Amino acid sequence: MSKQGSSLKESLQNAFAASAILIAFVVAYLLFTNVMGNPVNFEGGNPKGSPLEGNYLGIIYKGGFIVPILITCLLVLFIFIIERAITLSRAKGKGQLNVFVRQLQTLLAEDKIEEAVEACDKQKGSLANVMKAGLVRYRDLQNDKDLEKDQKILSIQKSFEEATALETPMLSKNMVIFSTLASISVLIGLIGTVLGMIRAFAALAQSGAPDALALSTGISEALVNTAFGISGSALSIVTFNYFTTTIDGYSFKIDEAGFSLTQTFAASLKSSK
Repeated sequence: MSKQGSSLKESLQNAFAASAILIAFVVAYLLFTNVMGNPVNFEGGNPKGSPLEGNYLGIIYKGGFIVPILITCLLVLFIFIIERAITLSRAKGKGQLNVFVRQLQTLLAEDKIEEAVEACDKQKGSLANVMKAGLVRYRDLQNDKDLEKDQKILSIQKSFEEATALETPMLSKNMVIFSTLASISVLIGLIGTVLGMIRAFAALAQSGAPDALALSTGISEALVNTAFGISGSALSIVTFNYFTTTIDGYSFKIDEAGFSLTQTFAASLKSSK
């Protein structure tokens, strides 16, 4: 891929991330105002009053203006879960990686380089792309009479490193969003909790009988924001750990296959002496 094509792809990915966050916020705001804030969810049809008994939409609406931000975090999380799942599925390729690696090892042991290249074309994905680059270099070096043995081994290792450097960023792209959401979701929820408690204590501080509606609204605001913040943070942590483990597995397979190819090439050079 050319530098211009790579730059364009990166720009499109950044635009996707920014657009996803903006769209998530708009959707969250519309849900908050039109669905949760619908008058049918409240006693007397008044959103400023108490929500109907057992009406969770009305209860969530009482969480205040922090709720749309927390809903935005959850929507962004779900958007990038789908994005990462699709990207990593493409990176995996069509078949099982373990089967593909064993197939390549068998073909290399039998010195069937062309068949191994065809297997990479069928498999597709990050591992197949890296292995294909190494196999093409392998084939070229077999016919090279000018380079020394050590130079050939270094050359094939370099081809692996270059191919891996092109594939690895795609695997870890947008992972920072999950770690960021894990941190800020609970913090934003905590802000909503504090604001709700301030409102509740303000209702208690009034002279005479406390304002029961203001007190319940403050407590509801605090609890709703706490629940959303903790839920968003927990889901983000679980998702981040899952995708990180998956990416590490892909990276291990790439390293394993690359090492196997390098060792096979080195062995073939010894046998040809």
